[in-house]
Amino acid sequence: MKRVVVVFVFAVCLSWFNFSISAHAAEPGYNPKDGVIRVYGAGGPDTALRRVAKEFQKETGTEVVITAGPQSKWSADAKKNADILWGTAEQSMTAFLDSFMEFDTHDVLPIYIRPSVIAVKKGNPKNIKGIHDLLQPGMKIVVTEGGDDYNTSGTGVWEDVVGRLGSLEDVKAFRKNIVSQAKGSGASFRAFKEKDADAWITWAHWAINNPDVADFVEIEPERRIYRDLTVVTNDKADPASVTFIEYLRGDTAREIFESEGWSQ
Repeated sequence: MKRVVVVFVFAVCLSWFNFSISAHAAEPGYNPKDGVIRVYGAGGPDTALRRVAKEFQKETGTEVVITAGPQSKWSADAKKNADILWGTAEQSMTAFLDSFMEFDTHDVLPIYIRPSVIAVKKGNPKNIKGIHDLLQPGMKIVVTEGGDDYNTSGTGVWEDVVGRLGSLEDVKAFRKNIVSQAKGSGASFRAFKEKDADAWITWAHWAINNPDVADFVEIEPERRIYRDLTVVTNDKADPASVTFIEYLRGDTAREIFESEGWSQ
């Protein structure tokens, strides 16, 4: 009887093992070398990246496809053909690397950096001059947070800024004025408009690229924090990916990025 049970268990395990091998073999593999440089990451920096990609294509003839947005929307495709990933902050790149095992943290390259700002309504009707104004009762503020597949540069930025002076009262006052903690910058921008918010803690390129909707106010130097833009590729990617990354750091790209609030 014991022998029959052992044989049965062995047969079940063998069957499960063979099924797992078969299922794994049926999964699409990572095969990015198709002559097109495919670049994936969160929205925001994609506006500058698209402009740089256009210039790169003109000069080299190599096509670059930029795909931006929440990770959940492009993750499946990126696992098949991503040549380059970009991160909008160190923590967001670290989160990407947990999902995309073909890329290594030691290959991540920081290429630009930018300061947090206060986006305000066009014309700044509340005459907001800094974070101290957002601590006053009645202000309506949007902040950006992450969670799940929303690996966004905005996660925790408002707390870093508001709590930078070590005042718990500042954090309490600011928190009372938050009307939206949206997942991702795209959702935050929508909330900023739909909730008729007075301010949004974000990055300058959102106001620069939407001048009909928003202006931006610099955050006081003693509260200002920065996040960087990182890129990563690997030796399985299209060889031109390395060339594109070098181009991203060159003069043409630098001028484009600086026009959207980035610096090196």
